[in-house]
Amino acid sequence: MKLALVCRPFTFHGGVETATAGLVGAFARRGHTVTLLTTRAQRPVEGVRVRRLPVLSQPSLLRLISFGMAARATARAGGYDIVQTHERMTGADVYRAGEGTHRGYLQAMGRPLQVSPYHRYVIRLETRIFRLDRIRQIVAISAGSKAEIERLYGTPSDRVTVVYNGVDLARFDPLVRINDRAVARAELGVEDGTWCVLFVGSGFERKGLGPLVEALALRRDPRARLVVAGKGDRRPYEALAARHNVGRQVIWTGARHDVERLYAAADVVALPTRYEPFGNVHLEALASGRPMLTSARAGGAELIESGVNGWVVPEATASAIAEGLERLRGADPLALGRAARATAEPYTYAAQVAALEDLYRKIAR
Repeated sequence: MKLALVCRPFTFHGGVETATAGLVGAFARRGHTVTLLTTRAQRPVEGVRVRRLPVLSQPSLLRLISFGMAARATARAGGYDIVQTHERMTGADVYRAGEGTHRGYLQAMGRPLQVSPYHRYVIRLETRIFRLDRIRQIVAISAGSKAEIERLYGTPSDRVTVVYNGVDLARFDPLVRINDRAVARAELGVEDGTWCVLFVGSGFERKGLGPLVEALALRRDPRARLVVAGKGDRRPYEALAARHNVGRQVIWTGARHDVERLYAAADVVALPTRYEPFGNVHLEALASGRPMLTSARAGGAELIESGVNGWVVPEATASAIAEGLERLRGADPLALGRAARATAEPYTYAAQVAALEDLYRKIAR
């Protein structure tokens, strides 16, 4: 099948980009001819054709508009069997709603819907998408995200298909923890006997770093450490940690290409997010054999059973997070790890591609 995927440039440290990279590779291994329609920033991808589109870089509104126009024109001229977009644009066969809905995001963050011309345009554009204006099928990445799309936009249920993300089970393997744990912890400055909580994610406010820092303070465990990996302005959170007298317990790494080593160093992974359609960190942590604490606002919470492979808090509050961490601290780490890995094992890139192939055949019919 001749496929075109419309996406932003991907790397191997951003969650959305990592998921796209894994999916593209799985399509190529299945024998599909894959073309990426993306921007000039995308590096070559082995076995995949890359079409770099001319896009205005600033401001963000013009970047969004120019990218959509260039991608539509290139897709129309390419003679593709299926055009799947991971970015907000019309004129594709499939829109993969990997970022959920912009309206839902603004509501979750308590921000007005008409906050700026950019946000107004995005909402108008996604309204056209979810009401199936020149889009044939929507792919949601969790059951919760599917329900949100249908609730906010009235999209017919049979036009929204849930296809969960995949994860690299070889890269994120509990054996990495066994082999690399001591060295990884030493590199971070985490001593033996220290209980280590890992936060992975860019967009600190949305993903709940603030209440997680406060939860660290509530636990009153001077030997506990919180490792924060990701891009963002850390200064407000450093100040928050200092006010709660836990500044020395927080370790900042920035974005990491070798995030699997951080999972090896951790005892639990925490992402108490305010809005997250799924969150690849959920699958990465589980595949690594790490219990996952998350919030009910995350699509990834659909995979978590409190006390079995992690913990789900109803809301991202410091008290709820602290209680969840305490419960996980007192649980059997080997049992948690085995259950976590078993949860992740069905979620491969091959399974994701197979589900999308079924959807493409449905569209063809």
